[in-house]
Amino acid sequence: MTVLYRPRPSIVRRDSGLYGYERALARRGLSPIAGVDEAGRGACAGPLVVAAVVLRSELDGLADSKALSPARREELHDRILGSARSVKVVVIPPDEIDARGLHKCNIAGMRRAVAGLQCDLGYVLIDGFPVPGLPAPSLAVWKGDQVSACVAAASIVAKVTRDRMMTSLNDLYPQYGFAEHKGYVTAAHRRALAAHGPSPHHRFSFVTVNSVARSGAGTAMGENEMGAGVA
Repeated sequence: MTVLYRPRPSIVRRDSGLYGYERALARRGLSPIAGVDEAGRGACAGPLVVAAVVLRSELDGLADSKALSPARREELHDRILGSARSVKVVVIPPDEIDARGLHKCNIAGMRRAVAGLQCDLGYVLIDGFPVPGLPAPSLAVWKGDQVSACVAAASIVAKVTRDRMMTSLNDLYPQYGFAEHKGYVTAAHRRALAAHGPSPHHRFSFVTVNSVARSGAGTAMGENEMGAGVA
């Protein structure tokens, strides 16, 4: 009778530190390990940004991007890009989110980010929910950006990339305050939407934006666009 060898499963305790998953997988020969996360899922304006990161070595100071100050995120973002084995960022614009749906775009973005990494993978750790069709075995980790170093790195890269984009968008559409709320629904953002209507960078499939659009508020133009056709 043929006996199939099956490796013993690894148990990773939630208190084993940010590198617990990576160390357990490496002991099983399942490396390199990619972490995948997104930024902007809950925003009603701006793109969805997905990042995949393969760390080359342990990096001090990593943490969930939401727990870090903006200055600390910026610092870690640059350190990650300077030291990681591979990084891939995918940007999905609002019109694609409206056309395909947020979750489908999220799944597709994660697949594209992993496929764009410049190394063969042994394993993929994903924040939150499973993603089928990846080129390596994978695991969806609840609050992965809090318990996995490579997912935390991906969350930092995705958030800093998106925050920079929203700050740049603020120069074109200062009336919305994108530099402050980054496209998320706040009281100030709701007031700006009511006063100016949605911009082309809002997600019209989101209730907050759609209700304003249906009320008859016009679509706002940015300052540069307003002057583009003026002699």
